Amino acid sequence: MSDFGKFVDAFTPAEVAEKVKTVGVDKANMPLLPLVVLSLMAGAFISFAAMYYTVVMTDANMAYGLSRLIGGLVFALGFILVVVAGAELFTGNTLVVMAYAKRQITFLGLMRNWGIVYFGNAVGALVTVYLVYLSGYLGNAEYGVGVTALKTGLAKVELTTTEAFVRGLFCNVLVCLGSWMVYASRSVTDKVMAVLFPISGFVAMGFEHSIANMYMIPIAMVAAADQAIVAASQLDASQLQALDFSGLMGNLVPVTLGNIVGGVGFVAMAYYLVYVYSGPSQKNSR
Repeated sequence: MSDFGKFVDAFTPAEVAEKVKTVGVDKANMPLLPLVVLSLMAGAFISFAAMYYTVVMTDANMAYGLSRLIGGLVFALGFILVVVAGAELFTGNTLVVMAYAKRQITFLGLMRNWGIVYFGNAVGALVTVYLVYLSGYLGNAEYGVGVTALKTGLAKVELTTTEAFVRGLFCNVLVCLGSWMVYASRSVTDKVMAVLFPISGFVAMGFEHSIANMYMIPIAMVAAADQAIVAASQLDASQLQALDFSGLMGNLVPVTLGNIVGGVGFVAMAYYLVYVYSGPSQKNSR
């Protein structure tokens, strides 16, 4: 292959596996301050995507499938910002487990990364919720945006535990496959295209992303406290009872566990077994 071909061609899956391990070591050893700041930014980036999605889905008169497709495409904004502008997102960081499986980082290092990033993402999302509340954004389109936010969050807290878990699993399989292809990319255009279809796909199919839900359910709770939005939604108080802290946790816990199982078990460890794992050593096999 010519030098030019090596420059433009995507990394092979085996090369990506090596790259994911190396990046995983860097992520696990990242100093606290940049890790926290990048985690906060990721929470805000995903919240921007949810805001964009909410506007697009407001008063959508298109067919169901087409409206879901367009909603998914615009939601990809958040993940494009994460991979191109740079941020630390919990769901994608489940791939860091590959570095742990190869014993290049400790279990404590893995938990440190996941814990700080997850908490930072949550704070970034919740700060965005507060700023959105102050902005009057929910009143746009004669409270139509607020109604969409309300109904979107309500649909999430009404999922059963099993539904939330499995949808979380499916979601992060697609997110981590998108991240995997980003690692194979050599240009910004490559990264955008790698992200676009896995992310739009999980959104269109109604799968569940824990960090997105850290914005979408709390903003629905804020909308439920606004009588003008509730009146415009034509929902009564009894229908909104699930939008509370218990409902939030009832969604986030199974969705987060599903995200972990999907990213770790169905992507990271699957590729680890194919491209990294070399089997028991001869010493251990004697």
